[in-house]
Amino acid sequence: MRLDWLQLTDVRAYQSLEVRPDPEVNVLVGDNGAGKTTVLEAIGYLASMKSFRRAPDASLIRDGAETAVIRGEFSKGEIRVRVEVEIPRTGRRRVLVNGKRPSTMASVAGEIPLVTFLPDDLDLIKRGPAYRREYLDDLVVSLRPAVAVDLQGYERAVRQRNALLRRDGRYADTMTLDVLDQRIAELGAIVLGLRLDLLERLGPVLSGLYAVLGDGPEQVAWIYERSHGGPIVGVSPRPDLGADLAAALAAARQTDLDRRTTTVGPHRDEIVLTLANRDVRTRASQGEQRSVALGLRVAAYDLLRERGDVPVLVLDDVFSELDEGRSRRLVDRLPEGQVFVSSAREDEVPVRGRRWQVTAGSITGVGEES
Repeated sequence: MRLDWLQLTDVRAYQSLEVRPDPEVNVLVGDNGAGKTTVLEAIGYLASMKSFRRAPDASLIRDGAETAVIRGEFSKGEIRVRVEVEIPRTGRRRVLVNGKRPSTMASVAGEIPLVTFLPDDLDLIKRGPAYRREYLDDLVVSLRPAVAVDLQGYERAVRQRNALLRRDGRYADTMTLDVLDQRIAELGAIVLGLRLDLLERLGPVLSGLYAVLGDGPEQVAWIYERSHGGPIVGVSPRPDLGADLAAALAAARQTDLDRRTTTVGPHRDEIVLTLANRDVRTRASQGEQRSVALGLRVAAYDLLRERGDVPVLVLDDVFSELDEGRSRRLVDRLPEGQVFVSSAREDEVPVRGRRWQVTAGSITGVGEES
């Protein structure tokens, strides 16, 4: 997959911009605040329908404008995928894929495989469990777009249950709770099963990558800490996920009524990554943590490629955060395909490719580094 052209209208500093990138390596160089990340963020938005900065949509709109527009066309052989997004300051955004509204926003990820490397990737390791759940769920949808319906259905059922609990507390209607609990148990079992299937695939891939990107041969493993029913470790036999969750919801009902929220389910689970049996989040060095975070991103790329796709690769100011050894090992490990790299300093980018000079509101191609 590759991006053939990108158009921005009233997106942050860009009143109007059109870029036709190189099909291989593109290096965006410019001062901090010049707009490099905005361009990469727009590319990522077309593939995922969200900002990889976790920024609200309204923040993309240029000051003084009412609507931001991001357009682009991706291609894979004879296949063309044109994505158009209009983000108004008020009201709902408008999304078209090849001129039609997509069935779900998550389904776009199945059309356009894309993997990002960000300075904030260390958050995957150091921050709370929501970051690791999101990583798994996003990759699941990228690999199997049809399951987006199940993930969204689970989230909707939990929102409905929480809304009922917040509104009525201990007086919430029992029959309505019974219906929602059944729905949450059914869909929650699907979500949990999808995550466990993905973790089983990720485990050996991640260990192999750490041996290349990290500082030693230690094994990376995982423990899935459920909010109920105890942990699931590696490929150990699984319990009846639906029955376990249904029982946990029933047991927690009084607590949920008191707290006015749903306290058990995949939305409360934790994924613990270990390195040589040490919790990477609390007992690994920052260098080890960064190597595992890099491994997670490269593993996502590898799994998408196994599916038959070559994802677009976005590296936003990553090399400034890496020491020379990790930078070299990451570059050696990068596969062929279209790559976008940003940096404030050209000498920090150890890859060859088309250079683009970024200044406030404009991008100029300056040739290819030999």
